[in-house]
Amino acid sequence: MTLDEYMQSLRGVQVAVVGLGVSNRPLLRLLLDAGANVTVRDKKLGEQDAAALQARGCRVFRGESYLSELREDVIFRTPGLHPFTPELLAARERGARLTSEMEAFFALCPCRIIAVTGSDGKTTTTTVISELLKAAGYTVHLGGNIGTPLLDRVPVMRPEDWAVLELSSFQLHSMDCHPNIAVITNVSPNHLDVHPSYQDYQDAKKQIFRRQNAEDVLVLNADNSITRPMAGEAASRVRMFSRKESVENGCFLRDGVIYRARNGQAEKLMETGEIRIPGLHNVENYMAAFSATEGIVPDEICVQVARSFPGVAHRLEKLRVLRGVTYCNDSIASSPTRTIAGLRALEQKPILIAGGYDKHIPFDSLGDEICLRVKELFLTGWTADKILAAVKASSHYDPEALPVHVIEDFKDCVLAASAAARDGDMVLLSPACASFDHFKNFEERGNTFRRIVMELE
Repeated sequence: MTLDEYMQSLRGVQVAVVGLGVSNRPLLRLLLDAGANVTVRDKKLGEQDAAALQARGCRVFRGESYLSELREDVIFRTPGLHPFTPELLAARERGARLTSEMEAFFALCPCRIIAVTGSDGKTTTTTVISELLKAAGYTVHLGGNIGTPLLDRVPVMRPEDWAVLELSSFQLHSMDCHPNIAVITNVSPNHLDVHPSYQDYQDAKKQIFRRQNAEDVLVLNADNSITRPMAGEAASRVRMFSRKESVENGCFLRDGVIYRARNGQAEKLMETGEIRIPGLHNVENYMAAFSATEGIVPDEICVQVARSFPGVAHRLEKLRVLRGVTYCNDSIASSPTRTIAGLRALEQKPILIAGGYDKHIPFDSLGDEICLRVKELFLTGWTADKILAAVKASSHYDPEALPVHVIEDFKDCVLAASAAARDGDMVLLSPACASFDHFKNFEERGNTFRRIVMELE
């Protein structure tokens, strides 16, 4: 089915677009152009936008009652709205079809698909895979949770192209998808403020390979206790990556060297010191990407990209050096495990700014790492007290060795951390929490940090 045929099949159908975020705006345009009867439902939609939509013939529900009277035949949900939401469950029981922009893309995409998910590292891994394929001469369409919707680009895609997608647990949950190559970087507790249980979160991640067959490939982290057993559930060919042990197929690390394994035969690919972006977690990201592109991207191209790729914004991004102080933006670190990985990647103890929205993830292990790896701690946001409690509960806590400050306002917190820094120090924003207490997303938080830092004199 072509995109035009799909949209024409919705002509005259009552369609709801729930959440008018980045991914759903092109979808809305396509639906309106096709003549669908569209209702837009968005909790935060402003009056001016609502009026413009109504002028185009849309029904609009906004505010706290945006899901009321949900009786449309087809419902495109935003990734952030869990399918267990009572109104969505009731709609499905009435016979409504619950889908999403990304699910429609999978059904219509004419080219091969590599899909990446995981608790940490999925954006970097997705981007590296894209860079590897582009360097090898392929046309690549990069999108999904990484911020670019792809549904409206289906007509220009060719069978020989690659679509490389980052997928979140929210997108995968209950989604019908079949990537040619699937990657799960790791799984650790995350988004437990939305998922009803940790098991539900894990099950959502597994959706990425549930419909694969023997011709497809699944790449798993052999060192992760959740992902490793997934190999036994997969119908696809499994490749592993590991920094702790050798693997039969995939990539592994030994004595600072990355090896590529094919049917038990290992060959040196490159030394980890050749990877431009720092941190052992990025070595893992590269091994995942190399495993995904095995047989597609030559080894020499893999080395070339690793040496030259500067990394993705908001991921241990060095912003500037001012009076000998380095300022580093790791706003992507929206979970304790991500902040821990960042701290372990650094060669010095930073002045750390942490705290944010509470996703109901325990901070116990983070408390230990902060005590061992941080010079001075500045806490802000809704979770400041929880992180402080974890730090004080750590057996490594020494109040004289680790000064701790709790400052409610984000800008004031950044300025205070800057004032505490001396020549040779690093000020690191690595929140270990989501951004929704004060920001729309981690990008807005990181950009705010960047602006404050760049205005320092």
